[in-house]
Amino acid sequence: MENSSYNSLYQSYYRSIERVSTTFHRYLFDKIDWSSHIIGIRGERGVGKTTLILQHIKETFEDLDKALYVSLDNMWFAGNTLSDLVEYFWTHGGSHLFLDEVHRYPKWQGVLKNIADEYPELHVVYTSSSILKMEQKNGDMSRRQIVYTMRGLSFREYLEFEGIYKHGALSLEEILTSHSRLSASISSKIKPLACWEDYLRRGFYPFYKHDAAGYDDRLKEIVNTVLMEDLTSVEDVSYITIMRLKKMLSIIAESVPQTPNMTDLYQQIGTTREQGLKLLGILDRAGLLMLLSAESKRLKQLTKPDKILMGNANLMYALCGESNIGAVRETAFMCSVATGHDVTYPPKGDFLLDGKYLFEVGGRKKSFEQIKDVENSFLAVDDTEIGHGNRIPLWMFGFLY
Repeated sequence: MENSSYNSLYQSYYRSIERVSTTFHRYLFDKIDWSSHIIGIRGERGVGKTTLILQHIKETFEDLDKALYVSLDNMWFAGNTLSDLVEYFWTHGGSHLFLDEVHRYPKWQGVLKNIADEYPELHVVYTSSSILKMEQKNGDMSRRQIVYTMRGLSFREYLEFEGIYKHGALSLEEILTSHSRLSASISSKIKPLACWEDYLRRGFYPFYKHDAAGYDDRLKEIVNTVLMEDLTSVEDVSYITIMRLKKMLSIIAESVPQTPNMTDLYQQIGTTREQGLKLLGILDRAGLLMLLSAESKRLKQLTKPDKILMGNANLMYALCGESNIGAVRETAFMCSVATGHDVTYPPKGDFLLDGKYLFEVGGRKKSFEQIKDVENSFLAVDDTEIGHGNRIPLWMFGFLY
């Protein structure tokens, strides 16, 4: 194969590095151990995985030819193999290979394992769809790699991305014990409630800055792409299954956060209970839904969820229009706390965090009536700038990552 056949990949790589901005970094940027042999970064479509790895290359490599970024959905791979590219890259002095959209490459797990075996000094970073079941799909790779999961922008990140306010991430313990002081300090510098409302409507996916007017339409396109392209590259699914997924998502979008009658739901989409649960799991992994159960997500089997929420508030507004405010609040809370914390459905209240902290979510007039006798119980209240006691402003949980 002639060396010139690689020119298009390198030219695309150089242009991508030139275009990427390094003025803002996502929360995951400094958490990744970039020295690891093989790194996987999985996440929902549109959350900024590509930007993150391009920023790392731009800020790390003085000699750009030591690294190479390629997207595996590039047409170049229709007539060439990843193995050929790796051999060329390594023999020409490359040391760090960055593979985007790895799930789009046929039998990528086996190819990546061979690369790890045959090129032990080559560093590989890859990104993948959140739909992938990493623990089941990778086999031997699970012992060779570190996998990170990337979510959309937190409220804290949104404020920094907008140039409004910069603040470090807060731990849950800091929020629970010091929220009054922290919220008063932040509120003295910005108007958090107005910013929070904007964030819930259009601040979860970083690309909103480039397509503000068409943001909702872009989110609908993402849903379609996830189900029509990402899913089919990961799972062996039929066209009718994809149509059932779309119908299921549409039905649930109109009823969240309440759990719909599952028997009726399965009948409406024309499927069995077992298949229906599998479809729910796919939508959950894709980030289009969040499933809440009384059992830890790390331990639970495929069972009927106790509560179903949309994947984030932006999706709610895009798919449902003017959504129920109670549903938006619960979705925003769950979306904020699910990164780094175990969230389950409690006998009382709305959410139980790490098996210890009980939360009820509502507006500023929300009372403790339902959870008044429960130890370590808190209210996450909307329309409130500064909290008091166990009444914590809802927006503060957006500072958790």
